[in-house]
This record gives sequence, C-alpha cells and structure tokens, in this order.
Amino acid sequence: MVKQLWFSVLFVVFISLAHGQTQDSTNYYVQFSSTNSINKTNDKSAFLLNNALRFSIAKERIKLNFNNNWLYGRQDGSQSNNDFSSSLDFNIYRKDLRFFYWGLVNYNTSFSLKIRNQLLAGAGVAYNLIDKNEVFLNISDGFLYDASSILENELPIDYQTVRNSFRLLYKFVFKELIIIQGSNFYQPSLTDAADFNIKLNNDIAFKLNKWLSLKGSLVYNRINRTDRENLLFTYGVAFEKYF
Repeated sequence: MVKQLWFSVLFVVFISLAHGQTQDSTNYYVQFSSTNSINKTNDKSAFLLNNALRFSIAKERIKLNFNNNWLYGRQDGSQSNNDFSSSLDFNIYRKDLRFFYWGLVNYNTSFSLKIRNQLLAGAGVAYNLIDKNEVFLNISDGFLYDASSILENELPIDYQTVRNSFRLLYKFVFKELIIIQGSNFYQPSLTDAADFNIKLNNDIAFKLNKWLSLKGSLVYNRINRTDRENLLFTYGVAFEKYF
C-alpha cells in the first residue's frame, strides 16, 4: 500500500511540474536501459533482470530528476533480488551555476538488503569543482530524514533517524564516444556511527549514435544495520533522447 501511494504521489507531482513548465524554454531528457542474464547448467540456474527509467526537466536555474529502478533475480529456484527504488530530486542553481541547493525524496524496498520499506527526504548544498563538457566533478552534502522498516535478525524493526548524506558525482567524456560517470554516497546516522549506508553507482557507455549506447554498470549497496550488501555488474543497451 505504501509503495502504491508513494508512486501515485510522485507521478502526480512530477507530471504537474512538467506541465507547468511547457510554456518556458525547457530541456527534457529521457533514458531507459534494460539488461538481463540467464545462466543454466545441469544442476544450477540463475536469472537476473534490471530495468531503469530516468526523466529530467532542466531550465536555466532549476533541474528536476525522476529516477526509477527495478531489479529482479532468482538463483537455483529461490528469489535473490526484488529491489525497487523511486526518487524525485531537484537542483536550484545560483547565478554562477557552480553552487546550488538540492532536495530529495526517495522510496526504497529491497529483498536482498532486507529493507521492507524506506522513505528518505532531505536537502543540502552542492558545488561543481569542475564543470566542463569533457570533465565534470561535483561534491554535495546535506541531511536526510530516514523512516525505515527493515528485517534485523529476521525480525521486523521500524525506526527513524537523521543521516548525513555526502555524495561524489563525476563524469568524463572522451571524444563524445565514451562516457564514464558515477554517483557515490556515504550516509551515516547522526546518532549511531555503526548505522550507515553506502551506495556506489558507476558506469561506462560507448555511444553508437545520438540515442543508443552500449552500457556497463557496477553497482554496490551496503546497509550496515541489516549487515547486508549486494554487488551487481550489468551490461546491455541504453536508449536516451533530449528534446
């Protein structure tokens, strides 16, 4: 129920924001990527499906991002992954465009990390250390309110905390043909140093044309409170379009 309500709220808010800006000079971006793998032998089998959808709206000093990811997997007949994440974030830029404010609302549920439900919401500041077409490097920091329901020693635990959220964001472009980029987070609780989350997402893309790329991604997540982690390497195709 929480998941359906969250998705409905995000959808209505995002469509409203998009509709409200259609009369202004606005750039839009959409990307969809899908990868899957099947491995089967006489006595072993594994299946993994990873779908991701991103939609962005950018004006001169405002940028909105809507990201969704669903990972599903089975191994030897048992479920290994059923992980869903949906987020809406925004950036509000100052006149020089290097320093800006950010806000985020994020919903997660993860079978592999033993997260039943997690709602994160917060804001902070960011700064572009390097902002060029070929090289982009950004650091950000802020605070997130975390309301989670997790499985701890297989028992359901509901808790709330405030986290510091530090992010390193980068992008390197080589001859407009190869793109290496990543978004990496460290999120410790302000009240318990042993309660921290790590989220690493890095990928490389080889451009085939303006809208199609071959893409490889390396994703790592750790939820220290549940003592669970996952490491995922995927490769496939990505479709993207600016309009």
